[in-house]
Amino acid sequence: MRLTLTGLTVTMVVTGLLPRLDAQQQQPVPFPGGQQQQPNVPINAPPGAPAAPGQNEASPMVQVRPNYILGPNDQILIRAFQVEEIGERPYRIDMDGNVDLPLLGTVKAGGLNLDQLEAELNKRLAMYVRNPQVSVTVVQYRSEPVFFIGLFRSPGIYPLQGRRTLVDMLSSIGGLQPNASRRLTITRRLEYGTLPLPNAVVDKVSGTSTAEVSMGSLHDNVNPAEDIVLLPYDKISVARAEMVFVGGEVGKTGGLELGERDSLSVVQAISLSGGVTREADLQKAHVLRPIVNTSRRAEIPINLKRVFDGKNNDFPLMQNDLLYVPRKHSPLATAGKTALYWAPPLLTTILYLATR
Repeated sequence: MRLTLTGLTVTMVVTGLLPRLDAQQQQPVPFPGGQQQQPNVPINAPPGAPAAPGQNEASPMVQVRPNYILGPNDQILIRAFQVEEIGERPYRIDMDGNVDLPLLGTVKAGGLNLDQLEAELNKRLAMYVRNPQVSVTVVQYRSEPVFFIGLFRSPGIYPLQGRRTLVDMLSSIGGLQPNASRRLTITRRLEYGTLPLPNAVVDKVSGTSTAEVSMGSLHDNVNPAEDIVLLPYDKISVARAEMVFVGGEVGKTGGLELGERDSLSVVQAISLSGGVTREADLQKAHVLRPIVNTSRRAEIPINLKRVFDGKNNDFPLMQNDLLYVPRKHSPLATAGKTALYWAPPLLTTILYLATR
């Protein structure tokens, strides 16, 4: 049934008249030009083709969910299946944070993230459509964004307003999580120039320059060179802290963070793990080192007794190495295990012979 009210066509859905969405209707809606919207694309999806400097257009590859907070002058694309009145066109959020939509009227969008706005639109459209399905995408930002990806306390996409340095932005988002690496990776589009850092690497294929920045350098220096001014579409990422692992006859087994170091020596690892136990076989310790591009590990024998005595050099543990200290095998323990192994069949034989 269709009713026309003040120039708006309202679709009233009567139970039983509206067919359920079939699988074809639920497929992603193509973007103009043949690209498809990818629902819930992870935040670390790489940005798409670079826009000209000064433009605020969001690449279709850059998805700003779920943390990006909408505000005035953001332009959003709303797709509402089975609601032709809304159509598939962009809407700009006004200075009051509202967006005017056909059928629904004024909707408060400022201060909401994309998931929250989608939920609000689904709620309102439920009056007209059974099981509404709404998707919202940012097609133009109110200001150029920068991306913080990985183990930050508040990872996400943030508008770059004014002159902001790396330390400024890190402070505003709360810094790093406790288990984050102490090395940041910064990636910049070449259209904005190369990163002003001595270790920057240019990749002309991807059109980016990349460099690593040490958190220790940022914290320890009053005016560190690494505290660069961020530019539009800079991507700052941080991974989980690199670790080495200690197991076997030590005071405390587990992982040890490398922090800013490239390696941790065997003696340091043993000390941080509470030392070795009395049952430790120091001469038969070994390091299990991952073999690149395989799931296997190479075994490297380490004579801890000679290392502790200063007769052998200390050994460096690299990322993801496992130092294992085995237990001693005393003659008494070996005899006990042998007795336990042979006791049941021997006892059975004696009982059999005694009852004949």
